[in-house]
Amino acid sequence: MSSTPALVVEGLTKHFGGRTAFSEASFTVEPGEVFGFLGPNGAGKTSTVRTLGTLIAPTAGSAVVAGLPLTPANGVGIRRRISVMPESPGLYLRLTVAENLEFFAGLHELPGARDRIERALRAVNLSDRAGDPCRALSKGLRQRVGLARALLNDPTVLFLDEPTSGLDPVAAREVHDLIADLRGRGVTIFLTTHRLAEAERLCDRVAIMNTTLRTIGRPDELRERLFRKSLEVRTRAPLADPDRVFGALDGVESWQLDGSGAYVLAVSDPDSAAPAAVRALVAADADVLSLSQSQHSLEDVYLRLIESDPEVSAA
Repeated sequence: MSSTPALVVEGLTKHFGGRTAFSEASFTVEPGEVFGFLGPNGAGKTSTVRTLGTLIAPTAGSAVVAGLPLTPANGVGIRRRISVMPESPGLYLRLTVAENLEFFAGLHELPGARDRIERALRAVNLSDRAGDPCRALSKGLRQRVGLARALLNDPTVLFLDEPTSGLDPVAAREVHDLIADLRGRGVTIFLTTHRLAEAERLCDRVAIMNTTLRTIGRPDELRERLFRKSLEVRTRAPLADPDRVFGALDGVESWQLDGSGAYVLAVSDPDSAAPAAVRALVAADADVLSLSQSQHSLEDVYLRLIESDPEVSAA
C-alpha cells in the first residue's frame, strides 16, 4: 500500500451562482482508509464527491486525487484511477448483469474486459447472476451490480454516495460486508451516508459537513472531544441524600439526576471512580441496580454538532 495520501483537499469551494454548495473544505484521506462524510441534506456532501470525481469543477481551492492534481488537464487520468458509485447505480434494466458490465467496460475502453467482469462479479458475489436481466433483481442486488461496475477499473479510490439508501437491513449488511472486504484489499473508500451506525461500524475516520467542515476524526476521538466522561448509576429507590453519597468522592466532578431516574456522575477517570462510587452506595445502604460508564454514539456527536450549528439554529 502506498504511503502517499489518497486524497489531499485544501480550501476546496464550490458555488452555484449565488448559492454555496460547500466552502473551504480541507482534509486528507490516507490510502486504504474508509473515510466517512456525514451531514444533513444540502450540506454539500454529494457536490464534494462530484467535484473530487471530476464531474464538476471547483470554484476555488485545490485537491490531489489518487496522486494527481485536480485540474481539467488531469480529468481523464483521475477518472482512470477512481470510481464513483452514486446513490442510483444507473443500470440498463433490459440488459443482463454481464451485458451492463460489458457496456461500461467498453465505454471506458478497459483492456481485458472479460477478466475484469469476472473479478468484479466474484468480488460482489454475483457470479451466478451474470445472465439475469437487471430488471429482475432486487434493489439490494442492483446496488451490488453498481459496486461491480465501480470495481471494473480496479480503482485506487472508490467514492460511494449513500450506497445503502433504501435498502432493507439484510441488503445493507451485505453492502457493509463488501465495503469491509474492499478495505481489506487496500481500496480507499470515501463514503457518504445518513446512517450514523453504518459510519460508526465501517469508518476509520469521519468528517461532519454542513457547507463547511465542522469536525474530523475517529469516532472515539470525537466522543471524547465533545462529551465529558461519566458514570450512570441506577438504584432501586431514590437516595435520601445523594450529595452526601457522591459529593465527597475523589474523581467525581459533579452529579445530576437525569429524566429517567438515573444518577449521572461526571468523572475524570471512570475506572477509578466506579469502585469508589460502589463503596459509597453500599455504605449508604442503597440497592444498586446498575453502574455503567455512559456510552455516547456517533449519532450523539453528530446531533450535538449539527444542533449547535448557527446555520441550523437560524433555520
